[in-house]
This record gives sequence, structure tokens and C-alpha cells, in this order.
Amino acid sequence: MNTADLGLPVDVPSTALFTDQYELTMLQAALKAGTAERRSVFEVFTRRLPEGRRYGVVAGTGRVLDAVENFRFDEGQLGFLREQRIVDEETLAWLADYRFTGDIWGYPEGEVYFPGSPILRVEGSFAECVLLETVMLSILNHDSAIAAAASRMASAAGERPLIEMGARRTHELAAVAAARAAYVGGFATTSDLAAGFRYGIPTVGTSAHAFTLLHDHERDAFQAQVDTLGPGTTLLVDTYDVAEAVRTAVEVAGPELGAVRIDSGDLLLVAHRVRQQLDELGATRTRIVVTSDLDEYAIASLAAAPVDAYGVGTQLVTGSGHPTASMVYKLVARAETADPQAPLVPVAKKSSGGKASVGGRKWAARRLDADGVAEAEVVGTGAVPAELADRQLLVRLVEAGRVVAREPLDVARERHIAARANLPLSATQLSRGEPVLPTEYVHERSGS
Repeated sequence: MNTADLGLPVDVPSTALFTDQYELTMLQAALKAGTAERRSVFEVFTRRLPEGRRYGVVAGTGRVLDAVENFRFDEGQLGFLREQRIVDEETLAWLADYRFTGDIWGYPEGEVYFPGSPILRVEGSFAECVLLETVMLSILNHDSAIAAAASRMASAAGERPLIEMGARRTHELAAVAAARAAYVGGFATTSDLAAGFRYGIPTVGTSAHAFTLLHDHERDAFQAQVDTLGPGTTLLVDTYDVAEAVRTAVEVAGPELGAVRIDSGDLLLVAHRVRQQLDELGATRTRIVVTSDLDEYAIASLAAAPVDAYGVGTQLVTGSGHPTASMVYKLVARAETADPQAPLVPVAKKSSGGKASVGGRKWAARRLDADGVAEAEVVGTGAVPAELADRQLLVRLVEAGRVVAREPLDVARERHIAARANLPLSATQLSRGEPVLPTEYVHERSGS
């Protein structure tokens, strides 16, 4: 089940109560009204990108698929719902047999998106689709926010690798999801062992300041680390005096010292000084890793510095100022009867305050210019124009309740690199601006 298809070691527990109460009360009311089995289409989208962002990144799709597969009500959960009188016995009996049997289409993980993009399309009966709203949004909103921040940081870093190290700055389970999303967005490794265990992400780590402070002398700490991990290890050199620490590090490990890490101070200035000192000591191949509350702007400011890798924590796992992608899950079409063959009728929320939605079961395609660079996100209902038929973005993820598109995380990571490279060059600018692609809506050319 779920991740076992990839040979991964951790199963996902039941996700049935990762939901809001009103989803169950809506279900109960729909069962009583006879509308629960009406064929319905829900879509996940965002009305706008976070301020200043040029594109979004789809992340968490694989976790969504696991969540759908494991959306099952066991006896303990049903007992809780009964004891709290959240729903009646008829609804409890329906929930006891719950299995999602519909279809899910979506942007593949790692793809980029824009305002109005139908990131996920969930089709089935109203009853089975409405229950999935909260768990899907909680995964996609968190993971996509982290992946977008990671992507911006990866663009700023260029060819220099990024280390995810934010586990201590967020909830312990969110940390695992954040490491996964960061890997999709372009990070190379994580310090979080749970993420390595669950998702196969490469892990790294050596020592903190506490290890240096434990010893009577900095040299003793360095010697103990080199004796244990070898000269290719990374030594932390800013506990006391950086210049003295670098000198001691090379004396202990020799010119084959793997790397030094700088975690404080004026990183631009210190990195230049450390590079010069390492070269003078003959450690010309020793790398410099910098940490210390980095974000995409700090990384970009170090582009000219002799830095070989960056470690990022707090700003990454909090979405670099935007901890959610603000995605919503809306009913966009439904049948007027429970007949499986009944045609779909577009429905939409009409309200002020920028919360209106666009009705109809949608497709999406990305139009390219003459040079093969993306120029517009085209979203429509009905027939897909012939010129966009081979540029469609949604792929089938679940068919008749069965997951059909699970993939290794490296595939999503490579997909994102390719998708970002296909955007206009301005997509990677860190200055504030509008989405790099406009979203164009195509009116329906034929019935649903």
C-alpha cells in the first residue's frame, strides 16, 4: 500500500480524521437529502500567488495520493464520532465502508502553476469527494509553499548545493514534509533523518557548537571529529576565533579537509577571508559551507563569495515569509440527479471580495512562443483547442479509486528543474513582480 510500491519503509496511518467537522455534517445532510451520490467535480486552485512571487510549485502530490489511499474509518474513529454525536448512525454506517472510488487528475508534482490553474481535479460522488477537502489542502498548501521558497533559493544558489536543515524550527512531522518539498524544489540534501528514512532523501550532518564547547580545547574537538569521521568531514570554525579555528582545522585534518562551516558574522567578508587562508595553508580543495538564517535574498547576495554550499533552516520551513499557498477546494460542476450518466452542470461561487470562482470542469495547457518559452497558462472548459492538445498539463493520478501515477521523488525534482527552465527568464528574479505568465480563460466550446 502507498509508499510500499516504491520499496520505502514507512506506511501512512489513517487520514480519515484529518478533516474538518463540517465535511461530515455536509455528508449527513446530503445523505438525508438524496444528493450525496450526485456526480461532482471539485478543483484545487489558488486565486493569487503570494505577494511578489512569479510562479508557484506543485508539491505534496505523492503525499496526497497516500492520504487518499489511507482515508479509512476504523472502529476507534467511528467510536469517537459516535460518542461525540458528530453524525448519526446512518452516516456512521456509510463512513465505515468509505473508499474513494472516483478519479483524480492534477498537475504532476514539481510542475509550476499560476493563479487559476486547476492544480487538482477530483471527480466522483459528492459524498466521497467532499470528505477529502481538508486533508488535500493541508498537504498541498504546506508543501507547495515550502517548494516555492526552495525553488527561489535554488535559483539564487545556481550550481551550489543547498542543505535543508530546518527540522528544529517547525513541528516535527511538518519538518519531514518540508524536507520532502524542499527536495522537490531543488535542495540537494537534508539533515532530517526521518525524511531520509521515509523518502530516501540524501542526509548530511557533522557537529554543532556544543561539540566544540564540550572539549577543553577546540583542537581536541576537531581531532575527535576527524578521528571518527575522517579528514573529509566538515569542521565548524566560528565557535571562537575563525582564523585560529581554520588554522587548527587544517593542522588536524591536513590539506584534504573536506569543508569548513561558517554560521555567524558577515558571511560575505568572512567567506573571502577563510578562502584566502585555506588556500595559503594548502587546503585549496576544502569547501566552504555557510549557514545562519539564510533566505533567497541572502543567498543571492553571496553569489560572488567563495561559497560552495548553503544550509537553510528557518526561512525555508516557514515558506520564506509565505507559509501557505492559499489554495482552495471548490465544487465546479455537478449532476442534477444521482444517475451516473446525468450531464454535469457548471456551478460557481459568486461573491464580492475576490472570492468568486469559475464554474465548469477544466483543462489546462501551457502555450509556448516561437522560441519554445512558455508565454501563457490557458485554462478552459469543454473541448481543448487543437493547437494546445499536446501541451495539456493535467495527468491522471487516480483512476476508479486506484492510484496510477505514483513516482520516485527524483522524478518530481527533475520535472521542476525542467519546468522552471521553460519559463521566461524573469521568473527567477527576486524583485517583486506579477506572475511571470498570465492566465487566460477559454470559454466552453462544447457541453460537459
